[in-house]
This record gives sequence, C-alpha cells and structure tokens, in this order.
Amino acid sequence: MSWKKDEDSDELGALLNLDRSSVLQEARVFNKTPIRPRQSRLILAKILFLLYRGNSIPTEDATNLFFSITKLFQHKDMSLRQMVYLTIKELSTISEDVIMVTSSLMKDMQPNSEITYRANAIRALCKIVDPSMLPGIERLIKSAIVEKSPSIASAALVSSVHLFNGAKEVVRRWGNEANEALNGKSLSMGTSFFGGGASQTKQVVSNSNIVQYHAIGLLYAIRQHDRMAVLKLVQTFSGQNKSSSWMSGPSPKLRNNMAYVMLIRYAVRVMEADSSLLPQLHGLLEEWMSHSSDMVSLEAARAACQLKDVSSGPLTRAVSVLQMFLGSPRATARFAAIRTLNSLARTHPEAVQPCNVDMESLITDKNRSVATFAITTLLNTGNEASVDRLMKQMQGFMAEISDEFKIIIAEAVRSLCRKFPSKHSLFLSFLSGVLRDEGGYDFKRASIEGIIDLAKNVPECKESALAHLCEFIEDCEFSKLSVRVLYFLGEEGPQTAKPSMYIRHIYNRVVLENAVVRAAAVNALAKFGASSLAEPALQQSVRVLLKRCLDDRDDEVRDRAAWALRMMDDERAKDKYVRDDSTFALVVLERRLVEYCADPNASLKGGFSFEGVPRISRAQEEESRNQARLESMDAALTGTTISAPTSNRPAGAGGSDSADMPGTPTAGGASASGFMDAFEQQAKYASQLNTIPELAAFGSQPLVSSLKPVELTEAETEYVVRCVKHVYDGHIVFQFDITNTIPEQVLEQVEVVMAAEEDIEGVLEPVVVVPVPELKYDRPGTAYVAFAHTDPETFPSVSFACTLKFIVKECDPATGEPEEGDDGFDEEYSLEATDLGAGDFMQATYIPDSHTLWESLGADAEAIETFALASFDSIEDCITNVAELLGMCPLEGALKPKSKAAHQAVFTGKWMGRTKAVARTRMTYQKGAGVTMELAVRCEDQGVSELMVAAIA
Repeated sequence: MSWKKDEDSDELGALLNLDRSSVLQEARVFNKTPIRPRQSRLILAKILFLLYRGNSIPTEDATNLFFSITKLFQHKDMSLRQMVYLTIKELSTISEDVIMVTSSLMKDMQPNSEITYRANAIRALCKIVDPSMLPGIERLIKSAIVEKSPSIASAALVSSVHLFNGAKEVVRRWGNEANEALNGKSLSMGTSFFGGGASQTKQVVSNSNIVQYHAIGLLYAIRQHDRMAVLKLVQTFSGQNKSSSWMSGPSPKLRNNMAYVMLIRYAVRVMEADSSLLPQLHGLLEEWMSHSSDMVSLEAARAACQLKDVSSGPLTRAVSVLQMFLGSPRATARFAAIRTLNSLARTHPEAVQPCNVDMESLITDKNRSVATFAITTLLNTGNEASVDRLMKQMQGFMAEISDEFKIIIAEAVRSLCRKFPSKHSLFLSFLSGVLRDEGGYDFKRASIEGIIDLAKNVPECKESALAHLCEFIEDCEFSKLSVRVLYFLGEEGPQTAKPSMYIRHIYNRVVLENAVVRAAAVNALAKFGASSLAEPALQQSVRVLLKRCLDDRDDEVRDRAAWALRMMDDERAKDKYVRDDSTFALVVLERRLVEYCADPNASLKGGFSFEGVPRISRAQEEESRNQARLESMDAALTGTTISAPTSNRPAGAGGSDSADMPGTPTAGGASASGFMDAFEQQAKYASQLNTIPELAAFGSQPLVSSLKPVELTEAETEYVVRCVKHVYDGHIVFQFDITNTIPEQVLEQVEVVMAAEEDIEGVLEPVVVVPVPELKYDRPGTAYVAFAHTDPETFPSVSFACTLKFIVKECDPATGEPEEGDDGFDEEYSLEATDLGAGDFMQATYIPDSHTLWESLGADAEAIETFALASFDSIEDCITNVAELLGMCPLEGALKPKSKAAHQAVFTGKWMGRTKAVARTRMTYQKGAGVTMELAVRCEDQGVSELMVAAIA
C-alpha cells in the first residue's frame, strides 16, 4: 500500500484538529462488550496525543476515563495492554482514586505473566503508587530487579530510581538486589516468591547488559552520601579491590559501556577531592582511555581534562586520545573530541597546540558544529601568525552556519581581541563586516560588544570602532542595541579628538527614532556637554540641541532634556551624575526597593534612602558582565544550561523547608561574579534576620556580614555546621546553619554554646540564644547566638570554642517522625572554634577615586608594617588570604598578579559601614623565603588603621 503526501497531510490534520469532548465521547466504547482492541488502541492514542499536546482534562472526566480504561485489562491483546499502561501513567497525575488499579497491575507483575506485561506493569505501578504503600509491593520489585529478563530488571531498576526521592529509606533496602543485578547474579533461578520454581516461566536470556547501567545508577543513588561505599564500588569494578567480598572468585566486571561511563563519573566525584587518591584516579583514567569502546575512551579523556589540578602526564595522554578521535570517520566521535579540546583550550591552550594541524583540517568538515568548534579552538590555541589565515577562512564560513554558531564565533573573536591587540584592524574589519550581514538580536549584540571591547582596550582603534558603531545605528532594527551604542558613545565620544563628529549621529536618533532611543540619545548628548574636556562652543551647540528636545512629544525625553540643561550649569551635579565612575549594586538596590514598596508603613518612616546600598565601580560591573558572558559561552559550547542561583528562603529559627543550607549559596548555583554574589547574599541575610523578633530589634539590617560562611565541621560528619557573622551597631550575631545527616534521628532544641577563649568581660556580653526547635534528616535549620557590644570603643579579636547541644530522638527513617513515647536524651557535639577579628567589622565597599582619598587622609592616619610570610608559596595565595583577613573590597587587578615576583594591590572599605579606609600592599616573592609584604592602611579613624595592620599579625 503506497502512502501519498495528501494522505499524510489529512492524517496529520485530523490529529491537530482533535477535540477533547469528541474524544471523550468516543472513549465510551471502552464500556462495551466485547472489547474491540484496534478501535480502543486508536482512541487511547488520541487521548495520549491530547495530553502530550497540553490539553487539560477536568479531574472528574479524567477519573471516569481512567476507570473506563481499566476495563480493558480484560482483553489479552498485547498491543492494547501496552497502550493501557501508557495512558494510565499519564492520567494518574490528574485522576482521583487511581490506587484502585493497583490489584490489576500487581497481577500483571507476577512471574507467570508475559514479560511485556511485567515490565510495563512495573513502570505504571511505580508511577501511581503512594510512598506509604511502597512496602506492600517491595517484594515484587525486589524480585523483578534480579530477573534474568533485561526488560523486567531494567524496568524495576529505573522505577526504583524514580521512587528514591519520595521513599529513600525503603529503596535503600534494595541495595543487595541492585548489587546482584550489577554483578549478573539472578534469584530467578531458584524458587520464586509466588511459589513454584522459576522453570515454570520461560526465561528469555539476552546478551544486552543495559541492566548494569541502570543498576549502577541505583546503587550510586543509594550510597551517594557514603563516600567509602562509593569508593569501594569504583575500586571493585575497576579491578583494584583485590579482596572484594562482593562475590567469590574473580572480581566482577562491567560489560556495558554506558555503565563504564557512569563509573568514570562516580570515580571522579569521589576521588578528586582526596589528594591521596589522585594518583590512583590518574591511573584509572589512563587505563580507561585505552578501552575498546570509543564511548568509554572519550569519557575518560574528558574527565582527565576537567580535573582541577591535573598533572601534565594524564593531560598529555588525554589530548593524544582526543587527537586520535579527531580523524574518526564518525561525526559523533569527532564532535565529542573537538568539544572537549575546546573546553580545555580555555585553561590549558598550550596542551592543545599539538592538535592544531588536525583541527585545521576540520574547518572544512561537513558537520558545521564540528567546524565551528574547530575554529573557536584554533582561535584560543593559535599564535599571532595563524590569526590572519583563520580570519580569512571564517569570512566565507559565516554565511553557512546558524546564528547560534555565529554567536560563538563572535564571542571567540571578542576574546581574541584582548590576546592579540596588534591585530585590531583585522578583528574590527571582521566584526563590522558581520554586522552588515543578516542575523538576529543575540548575534548582533555579540558583534557590537566585540567592537566595544576593542574600543576600550585598544586606544589605537577607538575612533575607527566608534565610526563603525555610528554607521550601525543609522540603520539598526533593534532598539536595545541602539541604546547600548548610544550609551557607549556618550562614555567614550567626549574623550576623542573630534567629539563633534559623533554628535551629528546622536542627534539623528533624536529626529528619526522611537521614544526609547530618543531618551538614550538625550543622555548621550548630556554627557558630551558635561565633559570636562568639552570646549565652550561645543557645550553651546549641545545646549541648542537639548533645547529642541524640550518640545518632544514624549514626556520622558522632555524630562531628560530639562534635567540635562540644568545639570550642565551645576558643577557638583556634573561630578555626581556624570563624572562619578561608580554605580549601585543593582541586586541590592532592587531588593531594598521591593522591601520598601512592600512595607505599608514606609511613608511614615520617610523617603527611600540610598545610604545602605553599596556602590561598585564601572570596572567591577563590567567584570560581572564579562563573567556572565563567559559562563553563557561555556554553556553554549558544552551543551549545558546555567543554573540560576537557588532562592534561599528565610528559614528563621529552625527553618527547614529548603534542601540547601539556608542563607548560603548552593554548590550548583552559577554566579556572575564574586562581589555581586556577596551583595545579593547580604541582602538575603538581612531579610532572614528580620523574620526573627529577637534579632529584628537590633536593626533593619546588619552593618557588616561575612562574605562567606566558615565551615565548623567536615562535610562527611554526622552534623554539618557553618557559621556566618553579622555585625550591628551595638550587637554581634553568630548564625549557625546546621544539617542533620543521620536519617534515624530527629534533633530537638538544637543550640550552639559559645565560650570565649580570651577575656571579653565588659566588651561582649551574651544576650540572645535562638535554638532550632526541630531538625530532621537532611533538612537544614538555623540557630543564632547574639552578643551585646557593650564597649563601642573596643573591637575585640577573640576565638570562641563552640559546642552543639541538642536532644536526640529515634525516628522512623521512612516518615521522619519521632517514635511515640520517646523522650530522647541530651547530646553534645564539639565543633571547630570560630574567630572574631578586625576584618569582621569591615564592610567591603568600593570607594571611587581611592587615590584622592588616600592623599586626603595623609600620613597622620596611616599605619604601616612589613611582614615576612614564609608559609606562602606564591603571591596569588598570599593576596587571597590577605583579602580575606582584611575583609575589604579589592580594586581592579588586586587579586590577579601579573608577575610571580612582585605585586601591588589596593583595597577599600568602610569600618562598621561608615568610616572610609584604604589599604595598599606591596609584595615580593623569593623561592625558599616566601612572600615579603608591606601593608599600609589609612583610615578616617587612625585607631582603625592600627587594628587592620594588627589583623595580619
């Protein structure tokens, strides 16, 4: 039977025009006898199509439909039964009383049922079963896990992984069965659970080893919090655990390549953090690189390239393996190899250089994805001589690829601009050329940002870059890009030799564009008029143009023009609004504005105050954007997504709703920049503290909060505790984020007892202790200890011994509820000591024009000291530790020494959030002698200068 195009279109049109009510009417056939399997299958397919398309079915209709479908269990047609399983799974989330079908599914799960029935019944039952009912079907699933049929065993294992999050303790009891499935053992050879021998059922033996892949995934889920168990799993199946008791005889082996891939990932996770296991890990990776499967070899090479402190040996071996795959006839292997090399080239370009010849041959690869990765990798690893050749090859290449890959190449060229500034004319020609081509917003934006970077970092090409930008906005279809270019012209144009040539292009936007672009153009004109370099004739011309804008039809444009005219006649306003090279930390400003608008009594307290909003430099803001850009580019190249920072809800005393540590950044969270994270985190701390009445009385927000928490326990201990310090005007609060990692225990009245190891009488006095009422397994809570700062003239440097005190009660791990009648018992747990130092009273704040502040404070406000720091092996380690001790904001380049022998750094901050301070360091390094550092601090309070210098000693 031939299938014509018009018949295909009619069939597709029939599906697209399906109506819910008509399908529900057709479903009444399920109640008729005899059952018609073919007609029923078609109706079930229509129902599934409606659900997959996003059509909603009311709960009542879904419930009636669900129970009508269950009547189809009476027919033995295998295809119909499979459709029934699929539909039951989809309807289970919107129907009521779905648990009633459990008996039919359990019947199909019996060993004497068809294999197809059993596998699908397991999947359907695990989808609808309630975690509290799981013990009732536990024996069925455990029996299915060790079945010889791969389809049944895999269905049981995959279903177990899905059930794990809802019933961890029940699924953990299936570890032995999962281990047997992984080792290839089977309980089906003996007597089955339902009676009778296994020989009564026809066993289907398959050569597929997919069961091992699913079994190792379930085992890792069960044991992921037990580091030693995961390590034993890795050692056993890598052949390194010679005394394994898992099975007698030779060590078990993995026969599934995907299982090997998972084993490699688990090995890296569990062994990378332990330096003593790194040699063993390197040996394993080199062994796996020689595996007969390309999949395993590529994964091992990728893992070696992603290790944090990988040595040259494993890295060289990994690169040689990847180089071999660059010539593979299979496009997937070439793609995997070049993508890994592309990521490695960002951190170790010299290690990838031996592959340059092979990568150049891939530029003409039929697979455009492979060719794009080859070009971007060569741009990172190539030298100045090869740039010309690569750029010429890319000229014709750009027309053949999609916008997604064009963006990647534009970002790579942008990074190359900083690496080879002498080639600026070549890069500028390329970027300006692609701007004239067809493309979407993201591609045009990437090209514009590349030209802006060139203008900022290469003074020789600034005027040429500005000219290209002026040409671009004359015919730009994206208002956002026009606004971005106009802002940059306003920043850089006044500093050029002929600023008047840019004013014409800017004023054209006032005449020809929409209101958004016109408003941005008015701001740009205002910056030309307010520039200290502007000649009087130029300023007068700008005034004339701005006065014309007063008649604009848009009120925003008129208001900006009026403000600009007034500002141009006020020198103080020019300094404050135009010449000041700082801006507010937007994450904090946004949170403060939201809190102000949400407060019904805000108007009674006065207007919104900007005093508590920290300021950052334009350079820091630009660094934040660049970091976000690099993360986005990495995500695009690796095919991953950027995780948004977890929203840490205020847990308060005993808050335990969040799975992450309350008030602290999660490990998966992606951050744009460290200092931006700190600002956002401190705003979250303030919101969290204000939810506790005892602490809210200290003030609306702390003057200073710790930049990062201090670990008071190891990550693998029974109780994980972190400490964050908050300084108020008159009080100091210690926040303890606590996690209970023992599933069989519930902790009550959890508090931290702090004992000062030095005399603090008359300086600090304990006033408030806020315990955690209840702390369940893996649900963090927060306890607080507050001290009154009774002597405001003294800032102590003291260490506190900390002890965790609580009541322990036994609980049912499945429910987490304590046993009835259990009064519990008192327990104590020793923690690491926590220190309070001078850096805890310093707020890391950017202060514009730190040089002027330094000179104005003078030598009378200075404290200076020279330190011999022999324990540091590099200037970079030393400056990082000094920054943490001082608690100040590092200015541009402070934490990134350009020389290994000498370095200078500047830090700024505000003592107790009020008193400005500047610190300057000069460092030299000699091998064997360590780092010699001179630290000079100037502050508006000379006593603070001495305290900050003493903090290093």
